[in-house]
Amino acid sequence: MKKRLLLISNSTNYGEAYLGWPQEHIANFLKNTGVKRILFIPYAGVGLSKESLDKSYDLYEEKVNAVYKKLGYEIYSIHKEADPIKSVKEAEAIAVGGGNTFHLFYMMHKTKIMDAIREQVNKGVHFMGWSAGSNVCCPTLKTTNDMPIIEPESFNGLNLVPFQINPHYLDVNPEGHGGETREQRIEEFMVVNRDIFVVGLREACLLLLEGDKLSLVGSHGMRLFKFGQEPREIEKNSDVSFLLK
Repeated sequence: MKKRLLLISNSTNYGEAYLGWPQEHIANFLKNTGVKRILFIPYAGVGLSKESLDKSYDLYEEKVNAVYKKLGYEIYSIHKEADPIKSVKEAEAIAVGGGNTFHLFYMMHKTKIMDAIREQVNKGVHFMGWSAGSNVCCPTLKTTNDMPIIEPESFNGLNLVPFQINPHYLDVNPEGHGGETREQRIEEFMVVNRDIFVVGLREACLLLLEGDKLSLVGSHGMRLFKFGQEPREIEKNSDVSFLLK
């Protein structure tokens, strides 16, 4: 079966509803698949409640389910499942939400679901992720923008694509800010990781993988980085299947 991934840079554009801009793409991705229920991985959502992590996960599940219900699907969260690995193996489709990438990796390694998700997606189970949920599809988390609030067992991701994603990619820093630009941060990564492409995926953009075809979809182009090469602009709505080689 064809591997199918929907890797979304961001959930929400400024001034828009939650998961507003990618809803049409999610609906098209799931159309005619027979999927009715989607297993949700909420572990990046650590800040929705100060009461407890479980409460944050509950709120995250409700928030995402409200959107997917409008599209005709039901979300159910893995944090309520007695056997996480079994729930992955039985999932019709999988969605991984954004938030803190380090905590997402920590929990996915802790619950031992990394290998199970990789196996199921490689068998054809549909996978959707946004922000941190896109990062986790890469070989490692090393191109995340997030603060390391917890130390995961490993930086190794699902390795469902052979390149790295930097979601929410920005071309410039705010006026008066003295820190590094996003491009400079990625260049630092490439100094010590020389054999891998990095995709600067701007907001309101996504990557759609269907078998051997990878497409850039959305309102903007993307920035492509590789050690020893000048950064390249890739036009919006381009075929970027060369990144899979």
